[in-house]
Amino acid sequence: MFGVGISASAAPGADPVGDARLAEELGFDFVSTSDHPCGTSPTYEIWTLLTWIAAATSRIRVATRVLGVPYRPPAMVAKMAESLHRLSGGRLILGLGGGYSDEEFRAFGLGVPTPREKVDGMVEAIHIIRGLWSSPSFSYQGDRYHTLDAALEPKPASPIPIWLGTYGNRALAATGELADGWIPSLGFAPPEVAMEMRARMLAAAGRVGREVECVYNVPVLVGGTSDEPSTVAGSSEEVVEGLRGLVGLGFTSLNLMPVGADFRGQLERLATDVLPALRASAS
Repeated sequence: MFGVGISASAAPGADPVGDARLAEELGFDFVSTSDHPCGTSPTYEIWTLLTWIAAATSRIRVATRVLGVPYRPPAMVAKMAESLHRLSGGRLILGLGGGYSDEEFRAFGLGVPTPREKVDGMVEAIHIIRGLWSSPSFSYQGDRYHTLDAALEPKPASPIPIWLGTYGNRALAATGELADGWIPSLGFAPPEVAMEMRARMLAAAGRVGREVECVYNVPVLVGGTSDEPSTVAGSSEEVVEGLRGLVGLGFTSLNLMPVGADFRGQLERLATDVLPALRASAS
C-alpha cells in the first residue's frame, strides 16, 4: 500500500480534507495524520479531522499516525475506533504509540509516563481494545488501565488493523507479538537502523507465529533537492529508485510525506511519476 501523510493544520488556507480528497482521486491507498493536540500552531484534533475526511471520501483508508495512548482511555478509543470504522465502511487503520512528547502530556495535565510505563500502557491498551472488540463482557486489570465487565456494541463488522510506531527493544517485541503493522519514521530510524529494528520485531512475531506488515514514514520531494538526509529527494527517477530501495529492505507499504510549499503539486507528481513505477515493481 502507498499512503500519504496529511497535515492536521487549521491555519488560514490549510485544507486537509481537500488534500485527502485529492489523494483519493490520485489513487493513493490511505491517508494518515498525526496526533499532537497541544501546541501554538493551529491544528485539528485527529479523530475529528479523520471523521470529516472519511465523510468526504469514499474509498481511501484513514489512519492515525500514531495515536498517543496516554491522551485517551483505551476503552474509549475502542469505541471511537469501532464507530469511525463502521461509519467509513471499514476504512480505519488504528495507529498507536506510547507518546513521545512529554511536554504535551505535562501541558495538558496528564502526567508524564516513564518510557517503561509508555510501553506498558500501549500493550495494555491493545489488550483492552481487542478485548472489547471481541468479548461480550470484558474485564482487564493492568498497571495503567483497567475495565470491569465492560460491554461494547456493536462489534467491528470487519477487522481493524492496529499499527504501532515503535523503536525501543521492549516496544519492538510488543509490536511483533501484538500488532498488525509496524510504522517507524525514516527521520527517527534511518534504513540501517530500521533494518535492525525490523529484524528484532519480526523475530518476536515469529516466536508467536504472527506476520506483521512493515510500513515506513518517508519524507519525499520530487523535482527538488534537500539537505535533510531523512528526505528522499531528486528527479522522479531518483525518487523512484530511492523508494524502491526502501521497499527492497522489506517495507512493503510506504507512507509518503511530501515536503515543500506545493503539497498538492507534490501529490500529483507522486501519483503520476512515482507511484506507477513503484506499483509495477511491487507486482
